[in-house]
Amino acid sequence: MKQILFAGVIGLFLTLVGTPLLIKLLARKGYGQYIRDDGPRTHGSKRGTPTMGGIAFIFATVAAYFLSKVITGYTPTYSGLLVLGLMVGMGLVGFLDDYIKIVKRRSLGLRAKAKMAGQLIVGISFAVLSLQFSDARGNTPASTKLSFITDFGWTIGPVLFVVWALFMILAMSNGVNLTDGLDGLATGASVLVFGAYTFIGVWQFQESCANGESLTNPGACYEVRDPLDLAVIASALMGACLGFLWWNTSPAKIFMGDTGSLALGGVLAGLAICSRTELLIALLGGLFVLITMSVVIQVGSFRMTGKRVFRMAPLQHHFELKGWSEVLVVVRFWIIQGICVIVGLGLFYAGWAADK
Repeated sequence: MKQILFAGVIGLFLTLVGTPLLIKLLARKGYGQYIRDDGPRTHGSKRGTPTMGGIAFIFATVAAYFLSKVITGYTPTYSGLLVLGLMVGMGLVGFLDDYIKIVKRRSLGLRAKAKMAGQLIVGISFAVLSLQFSDARGNTPASTKLSFITDFGWTIGPVLFVVWALFMILAMSNGVNLTDGLDGLATGASVLVFGAYTFIGVWQFQESCANGESLTNPGACYEVRDPLDLAVIASALMGACLGFLWWNTSPAKIFMGDTGSLALGGVLAGLAICSRTELLIALLGGLFVLITMSVVIQVGSFRMTGKRVFRMAPLQHHFELKGWSEVLVVVRFWIIQGICVIVGLGLFYAGWAADK
């Protein structure tokens, strides 16, 4: 358990100290945020704020994970390395997108096909590798069964699993990307979800079938390959995002950019897949789902009827245009995300208690 504590503290320290250094570097190079002309007028003052801040918490998370291993003497696991690799890979795609926006002054960044190709390469690599590296009990980092609070139903096979994993990775990464429109909104919401996954990883470790404590009732234990290591990563991310939030909260001194949002979405999907909580992430990350659905509804309504449901999508901008201050929107959306996490964890515990 010391790994979890060290990872969280180190991640927090590195972003608290390292983010202002990154801000100075990005500002010196002129890597400022491009602001859409059709967005809320109040966002005009944000033009030029350093972006690509996701570099800070990506680096801090990776460093915190490996330093926690060095300090405690534990070795990295395949599950941990794969989830970190997914985060870094998606972050690299986002970095290229941000870099093109800034250097070439092209507001849309990477071409849609190039961006999708990058996400597909990273996602497929993760999905294929996550079905390898079985442990002594035959568990691989991911499972070809669908899962809610644990695996259920029939095996869908490796091909359909890759498709399903890709859908999750793309959905979550783009969901966080859409949420990242107000100072601190996506960062704070992510902290809450990573806190939930820290708890889930610890609980699954304590109630693991490998411990042999629940073999008389197999439904009451978890067949997850490396639950404690997933908790270490979640803790490192929680600490790193908290430290980043110190500088990212309103008025933001730095934005995470696509570098950060794609990385966060990717790692959330990776944690869900490897912890066998694939469908539960839709509730734990309920705010990201809600905001994504607002865009789907807006686009669908306009194409079918020519009318808009919201004043502007994503949803957070709708409330801004209704007169809510940015801070008010962020705090209330954090509350919504907190409720989603509480309900999600409640269902997770209820599922275990019912089997017990």
